[in-house]
Amino acid sequence: MLPELSREEFRRYSRHLLLPEVGLQGQRKLKAASVLVIGTGGLGSPVALYLAAAGVGRIGLVDFDLVDASNLQRQIIHGSGTLGGLKVESAKKRLLDLNPDIRVDAHNEMFSAENAFRIAEPYDIIVDCSDNFPTRYLSNDLAVLTGKPNVYGSIFRFDGQVSVFDASRGPCYRCIFPEPPPPGAVPTCAEGGVLGILPGTIGTLQATEVVKLILGVGEPLIGTLLLYDALEMRFDRIKLRKNPQCKVCGEHPEITGLMDYEAFCGFGREPDALGEEWEITPAELADRLKRGDSLKLVDVREPHEAEIARIPGAESIPLGKLTSRIAELNPDEEIVLICKEGTRSARALKVLREAGFRKARNLKGGINAWAQAVEPSLPVY
Repeated sequence: MLPELSREEFRRYSRHLLLPEVGLQGQRKLKAASVLVIGTGGLGSPVALYLAAAGVGRIGLVDFDLVDASNLQRQIIHGSGTLGGLKVESAKKRLLDLNPDIRVDAHNEMFSAENAFRIAEPYDIIVDCSDNFPTRYLSNDLAVLTGKPNVYGSIFRFDGQVSVFDASRGPCYRCIFPEPPPPGAVPTCAEGGVLGILPGTIGTLQATEVVKLILGVGEPLIGTLLLYDALEMRFDRIKLRKNPQCKVCGEHPEITGLMDYEAFCGFGREPDALGEEWEITPAELADRLKRGDSLKLVDVREPHEAEIARIPGAESIPLGKLTSRIAELNPDEEIVLICKEGTRSARALKVLREAGFRKARNLKGGINAWAQAVEPSLPVY
């Protein structure tokens, strides 16, 4: 039995009611629907906002992060007034202000194999708005094992992807990407950046797919990967096929339960998880520079980042060019590798160590940590 609309809801959704593809019955379907949004960041913001505005009756939000100033360039569900607060509570407050007639569940916890079934149980559709591979594989496997559609989106710099993975009608995420990339092979948005408007485009496409699934109208992106290039303002479509050998949705599945997705994706074996002997803190580096010690500073960020903040005397060798320029470095010289937050420089350290460099060290926390601990006049970005 579909729920009835109140007098106030008739007025709120009047533009939907005028659409023959929605109408009264469709709006009642939306009110009866429940959707789990994994992540309340760049993608989760427009997804949750538009689903709330559309009248989806129950929206679950799962996130365990706090609102940071660096989020506000793209995570439009949050604001300056919620800085430092829980993302799920910030998002919940905004959604209920937008539409007080819906139910919003805030799950302030890290989405994991231990809690995924419990969290997802009340919801009809899963929307993957995550920004990391462990959660993407977890969301996919959860959707397959529970028979729910998984509306997928991802963003990086100026590019985005959208698809609907529904193993009952087409391929799942594992059909297309059976194995995750090696740790560090794909930069995160924190490392590579993202156009702030991009998640709005991709997130609204995800929300559109969710509404289509609920209403049963149109052609959902099942078996199709939609690619978006913001710089060229171009959309491309790639047809996807179900993999009969897929380990989770294939003819003879090997995966029948959730796993340790951090381990599966190689997390915990990141090159930045090095011993203290391979790191130097900003305070230690500042002290050694002040003493006049002979140190070779190598900044592995992209050159344009040096315009934001830099340590004087550091030579620029971007991480992507390090292997081809490694002959420029002396393995007998003490080298300190620098990046934004210590992640890319940790990867650079691994490259140097494998090439026989035994005196190279990573600046712990990168130039942002240097700015906070040594040179507060520098911006943190």
